[in-house]
Amino acid sequence: MNSENEAQNPNKSPISDDSDSESDIEEESQLGTLKSKLLLNPYDYDAHVQLIKLLRKMGEIEKLKEAREAMSAMFPLTPAMWQQWALDEASLHSGPEALAAIEKLYEQGVHDYVSVPLWCDYLNYIQECDPSVRGCSIDGISKARHLFERALTAAGLHVAEGNKIWDAYREFERAILLTIDETDLKAKESQIQRIQNIFHRQLSIPLLDLRSTLLAYKAWEVEQGNVLDAESSDVDGVSPNVASAYQKALEMYSARVQHEEQVSRSDASDVEKFQNFMNYLKFEKSVGDPTRVQVLYERAITEFPVSTDLWLDYTQYLDRTLKVGNVIRDVYARATKSCPWVGELWVRYLLSLERGRAPEKMISHVYEKSLTCTFSTFEEYLELFLTRVDGLRRRILSGFEAEDVLDYSLIRGTFQYASDYLSPHIKNSEGLLRLHAYWARLENNLGKDLVAARGVWERLLKISGTMLEAWQGYIAMEIELGHVNEARAIYKKCYSKRFAGTGSEEICHSWLRFEKEYGTLEDFDHAVQKVTPRLEELQLYRRQQESVASTSITDQREKPIKKSVREKRKGDLNTADEQSPAKRQKKIAQTQNMGYEKEKDQVQNPAFMKEAEKVKSNAEGADDTHGKQMDSQTGKMKVYTDQCTAFISNLNFKTNEGDLRRFFSDVGGLVSIRILRDKFTGKSRGLAYVDFSNDEYLNEAIAKNKQTLLGKKLSITRSDPKRSKKNNQVVSKDHAQTGNQSGSNGGSKTGQSVETSKESQAPRNPPSTAHKRAESVELKRKNTFAVPRNVRPLGQPANLSKPLEEDGKSKTNDEFRKMFIKG
Repeated sequence: MNSENEAQNPNKSPISDDSDSESDIEEESQLGTLKSKLLLNPYDYDAHVQLIKLLRKMGEIEKLKEAREAMSAMFPLTPAMWQQWALDEASLHSGPEALAAIEKLYEQGVHDYVSVPLWCDYLNYIQECDPSVRGCSIDGISKARHLFERALTAAGLHVAEGNKIWDAYREFERAILLTIDETDLKAKESQIQRIQNIFHRQLSIPLLDLRSTLLAYKAWEVEQGNVLDAESSDVDGVSPNVASAYQKALEMYSARVQHEEQVSRSDASDVEKFQNFMNYLKFEKSVGDPTRVQVLYERAITEFPVSTDLWLDYTQYLDRTLKVGNVIRDVYARATKSCPWVGELWVRYLLSLERGRAPEKMISHVYEKSLTCTFSTFEEYLELFLTRVDGLRRRILSGFEAEDVLDYSLIRGTFQYASDYLSPHIKNSEGLLRLHAYWARLENNLGKDLVAARGVWERLLKISGTMLEAWQGYIAMEIELGHVNEARAIYKKCYSKRFAGTGSEEICHSWLRFEKEYGTLEDFDHAVQKVTPRLEELQLYRRQQESVASTSITDQREKPIKKSVREKRKGDLNTADEQSPAKRQKKIAQTQNMGYEKEKDQVQNPAFMKEAEKVKSNAEGADDTHGKQMDSQTGKMKVYTDQCTAFISNLNFKTNEGDLRRFFSDVGGLVSIRILRDKFTGKSRGLAYVDFSNDEYLNEAIAKNKQTLLGKKLSITRSDPKRSKKNNQVVSKDHAQTGNQSGSNGGSKTGQSVETSKESQAPRNPPSTAHKRAESVELKRKNTFAVPRNVRPLGQPANLSKPLEEDGKSKTNDEFRKMFIKG
């Protein structure tokens, strides 16, 4: 090769050879870097694209094929990438084997996305390279017609480009007409009718340049001996049925031409183009033609292949309107391949398969595949597990599965797997309680195993023993089954435990009510004897808390007054500047020592520690810019002082301002609402500030604490940023000073380092589907504004904060009293 180049360029200087060598070295270096990236993270979309481009440039044919296949296994390829791949293979190979391989590539391409150019390439390739089609054999013609009809079904309604497929179909049929013997009048007449039928179908569809199609049709009719004005663009001389369909198609096109112009704008940003597609879809839905809506969705998906919202909207529309199981199944398969990090898509996929009566083998395969994906929240995994259990339960009860025998062991295995994975991550949560309550109910009702049902509750109590609702659920099951003695035994185990809020008092009163309704007088007296000392202890503790809180409020009110008096005296005497440096240093040391003594006292006070931790959590949960908001009218930043503001946490991420306004509609005095959002994605962080006009309204709002909104129990407190920052500093000092001491509540040892992050791992799959993803998925392509920028793969740290653990050991009466005396 080099000798040929030298012969053609005898005056070529050695410098060019050196530059070629340097280029080769640089390409090899880039190749090594890209391979290393993909070895670490097979889901790096950009690295796949760059590797394919580099190998194609280097002419590495076999490696290029391997790279394309590897990327296709991970992601749907764009239509342009499929076109290039098919053209490269066609230029390198020929013969029957190559024909089958290239056909397979085109089939994969048209399956991934709806693309008129890709369909046209596919049709042209078959006509040129398939001997049976090129030779106009009966099988070849049948094969080509079938392919053309598939193309029309997929993209024939594409307003802007669909006419290309229709025109190609007509030209193919006209070529067939020329091969028919003139003496075979019947075959010739049949072919003419076929071509006319294609014209009539095309003229009834709103497509670009429809008038040109009408002129072509009239010219065709003239060729067949019909007397028409082929130069006129009106419908004179055309049959009434065709003319009516054509006029209707023109009207439909006129109604859509504005939308077509908007989605075809080359100067529009991705966000604008996306919104234009949404407006177009809204219009098509109002017209009510599901087929046309589906084609438009496919066009939008081709432009925005990794838009989560678009896939969710598309699949939801199909579930509601389209009853063709295979079509919906195919769309879900592509959706989960394009956006595998969206748990809701997998949940809908499983439901769609069940709705379409898919076999258990297929549903199981999809479920196991979903477990190899990484979702953004553990709640998504929970919904996936529960959806799988729901489906198994329904199919077992209905006895639908004829080929695959389903039994309860599948449900038990799913529950066990879900509990093992989720328990460390969603401890003491409603989700974990929901999982185990459902599990216990099915063990008893479907599995007919009461011992196993009790074992499920015992398992939950080992994990979340400080969660009142877990004990209440266990007791409720026993009472529902009529097992009074077993329920009483559970009360005896939990009445002395510490629960959040007023939970400790609540369980005591619940036991008394239980004995009144189900027990004997002796049982009731025994419960009173046990519960009364416990309630006294709790009452004493509450009084101590109220005393500490009252003292803290009094101190805060007196401090500003004392401070102002001292400052006034200092101003009158004007002695601050006259003090010597030694005196100033002595005074500073005394002040710091006083502060240390006060902080030390506060550390030993359990009520203060609890309040400080609460304030700290509020402060840490707030966004740095929560007190600022851009005024849309003035363009300036508004500043909020939070003088009369409620801080709300644990919001459902879908909650908007309207939901909060309705939630506080019975309170009144609402001034403004600020939902904290991620500055990069704009998604809700589950936190909000709500301003009220006065304290009366604010107190009424705080009284709604622990009420539920959109399935989430809200935490509502008064917002006080200044106090939060101050207490946050105090808590930090307290932790440092008590590093080798046990907590005042007899709780966890503070000598242990507080765990601030925890690895987030996707569930380990069964051996048949074990699969790990690399560090992150970063999709950088033409339209990725709707993609999560940091999709965390399996086995990588997710910085999950872990609260300080509390000692669950209960104290005796004497120990409890001594604690308060010491305090």
